Amino acid sequence: MKKVIVKLIGGGKLQMVRISLLAITAGLIFGAIVLLLIGKNPLAAYGNLLQGSGLLPKHSYAGRQNMFTDFMSFLDALTPMIFASLAVSVAMKAGLFNIGVSGMMLAAGFSAAITVGYSDLPAVIAKPLAIIIGMLAGALIGALTGWLKYRFNINEVVSSIMLNYILMYVITFFINTYYVNAVSRQSNPINDEARLTLTNVQAFDLKFNIPLAFPLAIISAVLIWFIMNRTTIGFEIKAVGLSRNAARYVGIGISKNIVLSMTISGALAGLAGITYFCGFYASIQPGVVPGMGFNAIAVALLGSCDPIGCIFSSFLITIISKGAIYMSSQQGVEIEIADLVMAIILIFAACAEFLKMYSERLSTELDDAKKKEVRSS
Repeated sequence: MKKVIVKLIGGGKLQMVRISLLAITAGLIFGAIVLLLIGKNPLAAYGNLLQGSGLLPKHSYAGRQNMFTDFMSFLDALTPMIFASLAVSVAMKAGLFNIGVSGMMLAAGFSAAITVGYSDLPAVIAKPLAIIIGMLAGALIGALTGWLKYRFNINEVVSSIMLNYILMYVITFFINTYYVNAVSRQSNPINDEARLTLTNVQAFDLKFNIPLAFPLAIISAVLIWFIMNRTTIGFEIKAVGLSRNAARYVGIGISKNIVLSMTISGALAGLAGITYFCGFYASIQPGVVPGMGFNAIAVALLGSCDPIGCIFSSFLITIISKGAIYMSSQQGVEIEIADLVMAIILIFAACAEFLKMYSERLSTELDDAKKKEVRSS
């Protein structure tokens, strides 16, 4: 059994990839067992997830809809998830746990909505300006969290959780007081000129949405990968994350890199918020922080906190969340089945560091056993 575990997890550069694949496999197997126990076909159910995400064709479509329109809607939901997971990933590279992504998303979406979303600016100005304002709002909150960390040694988990609540209640007050929609009881919808999703685009006898920021999400992931792996800034951030004492010994500024990493993380969270509240959605529900900010923590872990890995892990988790409704309707099962599969995957992903250490320990034990056998022979 020990040999099997060591072979499955292994070591080297691809170890975290193997752990992520193991987490995905475990989640899918566990979900399949649950589906079998309630008398459903797991292959058909998982096929429904892909169909609901626009990755496989459905049996029938409504007017002016097809597999392409479903896929464009899938990309619209995927875009903020990539940004949110990147935000968590950058903070973790510096040894920080940014649990405040949801609050940063909320602040970014609200700031952009009240400054640009309700204005009469033309689209060519409103859309880029909304992105800039969202990034700045997220970056400022991230910088504040980093500053509190190094200046007063306030744990970033505590400060970011408190900021989540503060931002939620403050923004809820302003929405309910000045910007509430009498019908939906959410914030007034932002103007189409400022929205980062082109809705109801009609072409080729189809009606679909176009997520304008999706290319930006891919570019951001590549850029973060380059910064972390090919620049001095990235090297210093990772050095601080690996060992602050060692980094301090070689002259790397701890406080500077803590604030810098949280600022970058906040800017990415701001992009997540702007593409979520001014893209995928066009309004903000008062009294609620987006759950995507918390899911992004596990998504980043599933992607091994690697920027490129975050793209693939976000893709998988969005398939499950986006296709859950269609699976539920086709299979006649509760939508929570999809949540269960996702939860198992994310639990295993969260245990990645434990699995890594456990594999290394087993590997050492097996090596010691081999050496004893050689000596005895």
